Amino acid sequence: MSDNAEILMAQPRGFCAGVDRAINIVNEALTRFGPPIYVRHEIVHNAYVVNELRNKGAVFVDELDEVPKGGIVVFSAHGVSQEVRVDAEERGLQVYDATCPLVTKVHLEVIKMCKEGFTVLMIGHAGHPEVEGTMGQVKEGVFLIEKVSDVDTLTFPASEKIAFVTQTTLSVDETKEIVEALTKKFPNIVQPRKQDICYATQNRQDAVKFMAPQVELVIVVGSAASSNSNRLRELSEKLGVPSYMVDAPEQLKPEWFVGKKRIGLTAGASAPESLAQSIVNKIQEFGPRHVRALPGVVEDITFSLPKNLVD
Repeated sequence: MSDNAEILMAQPRGFCAGVDRAINIVNEALTRFGPPIYVRHEIVHNAYVVNELRNKGAVFVDELDEVPKGGIVVFSAHGVSQEVRVDAEERGLQVYDATCPLVTKVHLEVIKMCKEGFTVLMIGHAGHPEVEGTMGQVKEGVFLIEKVSDVDTLTFPASEKIAFVTQTTLSVDETKEIVEALTKKFPNIVQPRKQDICYATQNRQDAVKFMAPQVELVIVVGSAASSNSNRLRELSEKLGVPSYMVDAPEQLKPEWFVGKKRIGLTAGASAPESLAQSIVNKIQEFGPRHVRALPGVVEDITFSLPKNLVD
């Protein structure tokens, strides 16, 4: 192994403020009330985080009918539909809402625009809990757009009031193409006042764009279900760098690193720094490498816990 072999660490990487808040909500509930604390869906899309909370007494459920009457339930960072909120109330559940405030912003946009008579197009991935939650803020009037070709199938009349919102964890590049297609087809389409892709998604993608030209291989720390982690891997591959996504050190394969002097490492917004460091340590077992942090944006945003949990 060359003496100047390096691991370059993207900045920023790992937890964002919304993920940090969601995990803190589950931990605070466990501390105050003791287990079991029920969590609807994975609190964030990271297997390491979910297993850690499960070991502390969190119980992850797919639907609210798995929670006993009067039980304590936390809604995941991805948000939920209005139907789920009503269901929780009818079941007498004690709810602590860990929906990321930036996702809540999109929810409020959808509600407002539908009240104003707009047909809303949501750019996102079918089946993702954030998309299901956002589209479920209203009973009707929201349509999913997954790819540019979906725009061609839209047949709204010229008089239709149309607006769009975006899943917060998408790639800026992939939404750009869809937005261009939408604005071309519907010149009067109303856009969000501020883009919906969250600051953390944007910052992590920008950090990969900066890192990729400097390395021969990129490792993304993240779980398969994590949308923003997948976008980081896709982005680095698009920039011409072989890339792999892992969420445990044992998933690394020694042959990936043969002949590679500079390895880039980043982590999705739901991946903890402790996991990233354990993966760095494993890479170093394949050959000595100096670890160097790259310059980048320092995030200092924090979100407060729900009032009904801290009062």
